[in-house]
Amino acid sequence: MRQMVIPRHGPPEVLTLQQGPDPLPKAGEVRVRVLFAGVNFADVAARLGIYPDAPPPPLVVGYEVSGVVDAVGEGVTWAPSEALVMALARFGGYADVLCVPVEQVTLCPPGMPAEHAAALPVNALTAYQMLAVMGRAQPGDVVLIHGAAGGVGWLAVQLARARGARVFGTASASKHAALQALGIDGVIDYHTQDFVEALQDLTQGQGADLILDPIGGGHWLRSYRALAPTGRLILFGQAGMVQGTRRNWRALVRWVLGVPWVAFHPLNLINANKGIMGVNLGHLWDEAPRIRAWINALLELYSAGKLVPHIDQVYPLEEAALAHRRLQEHANIGKVLLRA
Repeated sequence: MRQMVIPRHGPPEVLTLQQGPDPLPKAGEVRVRVLFAGVNFADVAARLGIYPDAPPPPLVVGYEVSGVVDAVGEGVTWAPSEALVMALARFGGYADVLCVPVEQVTLCPPGMPAEHAAALPVNALTAYQMLAVMGRAQPGDVVLIHGAAGGVGWLAVQLARARGARVFGTASASKHAALQALGIDGVIDYHTQDFVEALQDLTQGQGADLILDPIGGGHWLRSYRALAPTGRLILFGQAGMVQGTRRNWRALVRWVLGVPWVAFHPLNLINANKGIMGVNLGHLWDEAPRIRAWINALLELYSAGKLVPHIDQVYPLEEAALAHRRLQEHANIGKVLLRA
């Protein structure tokens, strides 16, 4: 087995390739011979030491892979085969072989590329939970997606459009053309525009019915102010905590101090007729039937051509540091993958 290990918290270069014996699946598990692994911002946060769910170093991150099942544990009826599967993992995905509970493995539709199978699970499930399950986007709703060109954002744009919403997003200017080709209704350059004012102009003063915000800190307050009455703000990340390639304590303190605790007080929410919700897919590991239903709905959309991931870059497993750096520099459009 080859795997990329985080031996200590630090910059991308701490990622170290290590080798060891292949793991054996336990009861209820299957072993996946990995083809591709998805790279997510949570992996970056874990490397920096600011992701509370991550175990202490040394650790192997990675929440999603594609590959084939080559061994099964006791009590598993899934037979090893060359059929492509996608799998969710609670860490450990940066490897060429991985054991996971069988309920976290999904057989892919015929013809799905292995790259797509690794790009969909975390980002698509997160987007679906926000737009379809909790945010309940309806036809005609105004949806604002921050980081619309990122891994989650790219799929969220497609899901919102599939639900008949008017979709706007924030992104740097170099990514606007790609989002416009995707069919977004309007893009705001967060470097040069105030997105609250820009959204007011784009919606003739209406504001947003639903906003997806992965940045956090003081940014959440600005998103909250951009909501229309009865609007919903969904918080699903803390990207604003990360500045630079090392843990930045000043950025962390600014982030915490910027959280709008007063605005989000229950009495203020009542008076404002606004809603705040949080999403963390990593805390739904015990909800296998619920996740299975969401995956089935997403695969139907994929098969219908309504949900297609964009693969930004694919790096060999041993170049995981470059993948992390690309995410931290916000240079990607869509998904960054590792090839096992």
